[in-house]
Amino acid sequence: VPHFARHVRVVAFDPRGNGRSERPAAPDAYAESEHAEDMLAVMEATDTERAVVVSLSLGAERSLLFADAHPERVLGLAFIGAAVPLAPDLPTRGRYLPLFEQELDTDEGWARYNAHYWRRDYRGFVEFFISQIFTEPHSTKQIEDAVGWGLETDAETLIATTRAEGLDEQTTREIAGRIECPVLVVHGESDAIRPIAGAEELAALTGARFIRMPGVGHCPQARKPVAVNLALREFVETAARSPPALATGNPRKEDSNGHG
Repeated sequence: VPHFARHVRVVAFDPRGNGRSERPAAPDAYAESEHAEDMLAVMEATDTERAVVVSLSLGAERSLLFADAHPERVLGLAFIGAAVPLAPDLPTRGRYLPLFEQELDTDEGWARYNAHYWRRDYRGFVEFFISQIFTEPHSTKQIEDAVGWGLETDAETLIATTRAEGLDEQTTREIAGRIECPVLVVHGESDAIRPIAGAEELAALTGARFIRMPGVGHCPQARKPVAVNLALREFVETAARSPPALATGNPRKEDSNGHG
């Protein structure tokens, strides 16, 4: 944020359930559609007419919903470590996701992605999950900071967010196929949270520039900040020069000659 604030106006906010934002109890309050409407509310409150929307991980779903509903407000979409249902989950993680509500007989590895375990040892889950985000060597500082942020909320809030409605594969494909603004997708090849195949598919569906980052995990912006900042700055400058899509649908896909 300090880097970009020297060059452009930056608006950042805590999503519901995090930071200084409210923590509703009902899962419905954390639906991705609710998060997308929060984005609009923040833009309205800050007099932000249009923006390049940058998202991390699950922020990808709400960004897609927002861009689909309000294309005239979006100059471009940048996805970092996109969490989208466009590829099978990593086997180590995916086997336990359907068992989230079940009491398990193990607390090893991704078995900790479980509502009962979160209630027993929320800190244990946060420490495990953050260790999977930062797979790169010498990530002690990033892990320490992120664990601190994770501990600012609680098990019941996180359970509610996990039970909330998100996008399915078909809907994600349909929305991605309608995106007309410039798109950038950045993903680490060593991401242990979300498969790079999902990001590749997102890039293909949206016609995005795709940046693979070898040896990098789920938070490229925290481990390779210079490379990510330079890529984002170039993207922002390019997107700012592009005419916004119209609410009625402005066919901005490139033609066979590469012209917008």
